[in-house]
Amino acid sequence: MTAAVERGWNTFIFGSEHRQLADDWSSIAMINPLFIKEGEVLDSGSNRVATIFQVSTPEELQQLQPENARAENIVIDLLDWQIIPAENIVAAFQGSQKTVFAISNTPSEAQIFLEALELGLGGVVLKVEEAEAVIELKEYFDRRNESSNVLNLTKGTVTKIQVAGMGDRVCVDLCSLMKPGEGLLVGSFARGLFLVHSECLESNYIASRPFRVNAGPVHAYISVPGGKTCYLSELKAGKEVMIADQKGHLRTAIVGRVKIETRPLILVEAKVCVTYSITKHGLSI
Repeated sequence: MTAAVERGWNTFIFGSEHRQLADDWSSIAMINPLFIKEGEVLDSGSNRVATIFQVSTPEELQQLQPENARAENIVIDLLDWQIIPAENIVAAFQGSQKTVFAISNTPSEAQIFLEALELGLGGVVLKVEEAEAVIELKEYFDRRNESSNVLNLTKGTVTKIQVAGMGDRVCVDLCSLMKPGEGLLVGSFARGLFLVHSECLESNYIASRPFRVNAGPVHAYISVPGGKTCYLSELKAGKEVMIADQKGHLRTAIVGRVKIETRPLILVEAKVCVTYSITKHGLSI
């Protein structure tokens, strides 16, 4: 609970027998205590906040009538969530006027419920015993919020293009497709990254591969969630990176594969107020 409060989350659900614990916490932190009683969630004044539905089979999900619930919020308690995919839950409540939450036992479960069918549920109730799970879920929300930001891109003047010789080049294949204008932020200096375009456009030499970015040599930095960078050599399957477009819109993507191959490289320098550089196999910036 301390970990949650420190990260800006202050709504907690207690069993009805633990009102004293809720009062104790309310005396030391600004929290919003709710209580479970007979299949409903009540506030401290015993007003109905949400109705809890327990679902253990796809048939029970189909029979669920959300509009019959006596509260504006619904909490879904999946007794065996492995049987019922998160997509089924989201699809079942599309068009409903209710706000739907799902009880999640891990941060990864919560993420699936929040992203299923690119819509997600209205929220989750995180039911865990370890503070690390709270911290992990908060980091996920921070990454989501970062994706809604717009990066202030700056145009630079290319001042130098020079053949640099052979080197180990990193080719990044993502688990997402990129559109024209999108790519990864890569550069030799963390304070000055270049937008390196994806291979989504066809040429006379290669077919369109909208999941791929010919990123740069192993020493280069790449932008990752959290406003951080890492070396291209550190990328591996499952790691998240930031996709940017030419207007500065950001989103996260998962690395599916990284290929490191020896290729001829080109050094490109560009000047804004100071000079930044990037080394590339071919020009796609």
